[in-house]
Amino acid sequence: MTTNSQKLTHEERGRLGGKATRKKHDKTFYQQIGSKGGKATSQKYDKEFYQEIGRKGGESTAQNHDSDFYQEIGRKGGETTSENHDRDFFQEIGRKGGEARSQNGNNPLNGRGRKSNN
Repeated sequence: MTTNSQKLTHEERGRLGGKATRKKHDKTFYQQIGSKGGKATSQKYDKEFYQEIGRKGGESTAQNHDSDFYQEIGRKGGETTSENHDRDFFQEIGRKGGEARSQNGNNPLNGRGRKSNN
């Protein structure tokens, strides 16, 4: 007979099971189950579902973080991007962005490269 002090909680059993699974499987295993889960989920839900969970996640993140948080992740993202791409890459995305803005009439800059006051 076991006593209450000898019984494992659900949390403890889950933690021990997770450790055992981690020892048995490598990164590829987790990538495969993640891919399968992602495919199944994408077949089950539509675009509006993902837009809604994205909106909720964005609102929650905005409530829990200040501007310093966003500046830091922006800085890290910028550093990573600059390490992975050369000058030609940035020139190309700049060109594409400029073309898209001019085609859509969304160019807030006047001819001198400054925001217009209108």
